[in-house]
Amino acid sequence: MRSTQPDPTTRERIRDAAVLRFARDGFGASVRSIATDAGVSPALVIHHFGSKDELHAECDEQVLAEIRATKNATIDEVASGQGILHRFAAADEYAPMLGYVLRSLQDGGPVGRTFIEQMIDDAVGYTKHGVEAGLIKPSRDETARSRYLVLSALGSLMLELTLNPPKDPSDISGMVRSFLETSYLPMIELYTQGVFTTRRMLDEYLLYVPDPPQEAPTEPSVD
Repeated sequence: MRSTQPDPTTRERIRDAAVLRFARDGFGASVRSIATDAGVSPALVIHHFGSKDELHAECDEQVLAEIRATKNATIDEVASGQGILHRFAAADEYAPMLGYVLRSLQDGGPVGRTFIEQMIDDAVGYTKHGVEAGLIKPSRDETARSRYLVLSALGSLMLELTLNPPKDPSDISGMVRSFLETSYLPMIELYTQGVFTTRRMLDEYLLYVPDPPQEAPTEPSVD
């Protein structure tokens, strides 16, 4: 994880250590282990966050913010003609985020569900950014498309790790590299070129389904 400041504060150092520890060991990781990773006492962790649940919530916010920033930066780079190969080289840097997302999926429950729903809401935002940048084609139902893409990506990742579990579950970077090696080419090819050579199936389907709900127009403000 990258702290928001070049010289992270104690609070940021604890939060970043917690993200990595949660990604490696799950949300059952102890405050003591997080404190050890951050080089502080367990009492200082509680002093800054109040409880492990509050620390978990702040980690959620940070990981989601990192994902949003990375997605938007990638869209801007591609739309402006820049290369994105450096993103692959930085796989180790983003590994804790991916590991954290996986743990949220595995954990389930209200907190995990809320985290994934927030990922989907964020995806609607950066997909809209991509449409405005001319990089992504608009959809008849942007929310439904974003939900499908997020759940498809996370589902394929979960299946890959279930069918081919890593020898060392704590090796998050290794998991990320393995996933990228087998999945990135077909994923980018699918997004770029599509699958069907004709839109006949879509046209036929649209004859039998209602139009998706449209966003309500924004009412002008009254001073």
